[in-house]
Amino acid sequence: MDRRAEDERDVAAAADWDEGNDGALIQLRAWLTRHDFPPDTRIPPERELSEILGVSRGDLRKALATLEAEGQLWRHVGKGTFTGSRRIEVMSLADIDRETNPAEVMRTRILIEPIIAREAALNATSRHIEALRRCQRRTQRAATWRQYETADNELHRCIAEAADNRLLLALFDALNAVRRAVVWGLLRSSTDRPTENHHSFSEHDRIIEAIETRDVEGAGREMYHHLRAVERSLLDRDFGAPPPR
Repeated sequence: MDRRAEDERDVAAAADWDEGNDGALIQLRAWLTRHDFPPDTRIPPERELSEILGVSRGDLRKALATLEAEGQLWRHVGKGTFTGSRRIEVMSLADIDRETNPAEVMRTRILIEPIIAREAALNATSRHIEALRRCQRRTQRAATWRQYETADNELHRCIAEAADNRLLLALFDALNAVRRAVVWGLLRSSTDRPTENHHSFSEHDRIIEAIETRDVEGAGREMYHHLRAVERSLLDRDFGAPPPR
């Protein structure tokens, strides 16, 4: 059994631990209180700590698991046990690029961008609407798929800007950076351009119209339908040409 599995077993055992057999836990709490370690201090390994406290290693492991469940200790496999709560490990965009895939990217867009569109319908100004119309015209005039991708990217970001929420915009930018790396990086360059009746054109029109008329539900719904169409197009193809956006 590996260490992670052992840790999970100990946490489960600690939950069922008889309160009458908590001598190791009392000893451990007292020892930690006496030393008053700052957060992220590495405490001695189990063999040494069991000798310090005068308890068995089995009872010590249960006590450690109890304090871990309470957020007073955290364990890092291969490195030891530390005081305080486990730090949140934030993945960098580069790490996410390597770990995710086009299907996950699209699913995340489907979850987030309809909410952004709803907020845009609430907060968009005439300046935002003009910017959206300009972006839409650029998508329709694109001479290549690459030009279309660029214009489409600008359009979706304009919608995020129209939401007038800096945190949502930051989330959109992070997602968009991953999308460009994961999806665009898989696509071959092509001299072909979208057809005149390309489905995204009418879908974009409906999204913009809903935002302009402050149709909150409609904006979210139209963005959802648009992204589902993009998802089907992307995941059903062999990446031979850039998908519609």
